[in-house]
Amino acid sequence: MAKRPRSTTPTKDSPAMKKSKADAKFLPNKIATAENAAKADASPPMLQLLDAVAAGVRKPAKGECVVYWMRMEDMRIRDNRALALASAQAQKDHVPVLALFVLSPQDYIAHDRSARRIDFTLRNLQCIKSELAKLDIPLCVVSHTPRTDIPRFVHDLLLGWNASHIFGNIEYEVDELRRDIALCKIAKKHGKIACTFVHDKCIVPPGDVRTKDGRGYTVYSPFLRVWAPLLEKASSHHLDEAPLPQANDPSIHQHPVFGKLFKVEVPHEVEGFSLDAEERERISTVWHAGEDAAHEMLYRFLNTAARASQFGAVDPLADGAKPVDPTKQSRLGKYKDARDRMDADTTSRLSPYLATGVISARACVREALKASGKKKLDVSRDTGVGRWIQELAWRDFYTHIVALFPRVSMGRPFQEKYAGVRWETNPAHLQAWKDGRTGVPIVDAAMRQARTMGWMHNRARMIAAMYLVKDLMIDWRLGEKYFMETLIDGDLASNNGGWQWSASTGVDPAPYFRIFNPYTQSQKADPGGEYIRFFVPELAKVRGDELHKPPPGLADKLGYPRPLVNHDEARKRAIHRYKNIGEE
Repeated sequence: MAKRPRSTTPTKDSPAMKKSKADAKFLPNKIATAENAAKADASPPMLQLLDAVAAGVRKPAKGECVVYWMRMEDMRIRDNRALALASAQAQKDHVPVLALFVLSPQDYIAHDRSARRIDFTLRNLQCIKSELAKLDIPLCVVSHTPRTDIPRFVHDLLLGWNASHIFGNIEYEVDELRRDIALCKIAKKHGKIACTFVHDKCIVPPGDVRTKDGRGYTVYSPFLRVWAPLLEKASSHHLDEAPLPQANDPSIHQHPVFGKLFKVEVPHEVEGFSLDAEERERISTVWHAGEDAAHEMLYRFLNTAARASQFGAVDPLADGAKPVDPTKQSRLGKYKDARDRMDADTTSRLSPYLATGVISARACVREALKASGKKKLDVSRDTGVGRWIQELAWRDFYTHIVALFPRVSMGRPFQEKYAGVRWETNPAHLQAWKDGRTGVPIVDAAMRQARTMGWMHNRARMIAAMYLVKDLMIDWRLGEKYFMETLIDGDLASNNGGWQWSASTGVDPAPYFRIFNPYTQSQKADPGGEYIRFFVPELAKVRGDELHKPPPGLADKLGYPRPLVNHDEARKRAIHRYKNIGEE
């Protein structure tokens, strides 16, 4: 097919940018101009929000309630800073605390949310509503469009409830920050409601890890060298657990307005994001909802051995987990050496729970240190616990990038010099990659795992992403979008960070000349082939080296596709195009 360079601005024929006329009213421009991205970087919306909070109403008149606004990234009761602050304010004012959740279908479309993520959100909301009800705290779940009107809509709700304060945890994506800034401005104009938005997602908040000249770090290693000591300071409160909310007075059930909120049901689906019955049952088995499930997942990672029977689409909390010495034999204990193995449950599988905030990253660090017997923070490369806490630090790092360099959530490469790399326009290759029909078994197994489980092992993500970008030479933004649309743990910061790493366009990326050989990666990550045989049944009876790279005759016989491209030739093409921006 004809080849063309990726434009630096949206074009009507770009697959990642196609919109209907109706969509155009609320879909963002997926790829901002370089100029607009630079403006956002010069004045990050996160800093604007903190200024708006500081400039807001300070001492509102006492109202009838205090409101906690739950979002898609803080879906828990335990260790929730905004909820704890809202409860404390309510206790101080001797009024009830109410919880609010706003479903925004237009945001879900605009941000490529997967149906699995929305289903997981609703199932967790049902758990949260039940648990809050035990504390006589109502959770009001409402849906609203258009998304641009949410600040006014929320403010009107607050006025109707005669609320004096609203508390929320900060979401760091550009659209969400601008939404909260708008609410702060509306509230200040009316002068009746104090808006407080606080850091909660990260272990160390964005802005607290700075270079000597005050900039945010864009390379992970020096970031970690500053991040870790911040947690070790005697005065540090970064790992402190936020207190649980206090129960409301039971008389709230007799309140003419608040009492009715207990009867507001959590919907079972959002139009356009529903799962069929078979998939919903499978996904709910593979990914249990609720804080208790998340903490049990963490406990098993820290204290039990890996099982080959648990790497697929199975119940992660099934019986049979064997308690072992957490310092040596547990999945955590062996994480340093086994984390890249895809043929067992060697990783924590907590990413969906961290992405939705069903468990806090702080809790993960606290419990990991406790289980491993560590009294001080361990971020060593030489221990399982150190390696795993490093992964949590990577999560912080990428979230800091989104907060301080918002260009990355505007479709721009962090390294603008690579904006003109010439990409292939090949819908057939893109679809084959999505379907797990590339002819490269480890890539196909990874992509089929995503379709089956709504999740992929991290090493599988790296291999599949590198293959799309460097072997097929397809724009990383199309892969980023597909992962968000497919995976249950879609998180803009981590997803974008991973894709830009693979594409060599982001912060601290793989050099453009570092290109994974998918066949050698396969032998390292799945040496016995169990992972491939499980997710690629065409190859279920193949053994040895042929499983990782089937000869053409064997592939034809088994009905398995031949490779879309020759890896060695594709590697040369990729290096040439990165070295010579804009050339074929």
